[in-house]
Amino acid sequence: MARTLIAAGNWKMHKTSQEASVYAEAFLNSVGNFRQVEIIVCPPFTSLPLLSQKLAASPVKLGAQNMHWETKGAFTGEIAPAMIKEFRCDYVILGHSERRHIFRETSQEVGQKVQTALNWGISPILCVGETLEEREKGKTESVVAEQLLQGVDAVPLDKASHLVIAYEPVWAIGTGKAATPADAEEVIGFIREKLSQKFNRDVAQKIRILYGGSVTPENVFEFVVKPEIDGTLVGGASLDPGKFWKIVEETYRASQNK
Repeated sequence: MARTLIAAGNWKMHKTSQEASVYAEAFLNSVGNFRQVEIIVCPPFTSLPLLSQKLAASPVKLGAQNMHWETKGAFTGEIAPAMIKEFRCDYVILGHSERRHIFRETSQEVGQKVQTALNWGISPILCVGETLEEREKGKTESVVAEQLLQGVDAVPLDKASHLVIAYEPVWAIGTGKAATPADAEEVIGFIREKLSQKFNRDVAQKIRILYGGSVTPENVFEFVVKPEIDGTLVGGASLDPGKFWKIVEETYRASQNK
């Protein structure tokens, strides 16, 4: 089945609200009413209010970079689902490798966040991926399966199609060293098979699975043209509106060649 491709930008800890405003004006000039690819921008929390207004009349969707699993309470420094929903966030990135490895989030905690996001009508972009050491030891599938299956453990069948999965090999994030398209396609095919076993094949075919890790305007086509890859989660290249728009264009070009 044809799945709408995604170009998602994760700004990480970059851009003040003023810088986000300048970015939005430049990027929206290119986007216009373009809807052939689903475009998602995930800025820091501080820019969500401004971008919610800037993007409201555009096809560009807004996403947050993280979220707590509790709806409110004594969790200093955390962000509740209602707080990102207030600014019309359709998506939230969960389980990014930087959250797992720097901030020690567990797969169980990520799974709790996934369930809460879906309960609030927010689509999780669930990130999974192995380190270089794990890959060299032949543990890619076991690591990815553990992160994936704990992440979707409590997801009911009727909400599963709202999931987005992002395969991001840790060794390729921010290093300039992307996985090969063939490697990414193989792991993403494995992910879809695991989703088929967890839910069913029809549902698994509806879930979009992205590649992330040193994605550029120059290499994105070779990834997205692969049958199992439904778009990209972009880091550094998404910080430049011109480069990110080129990634959107290349994603659309790939969609015409699938």
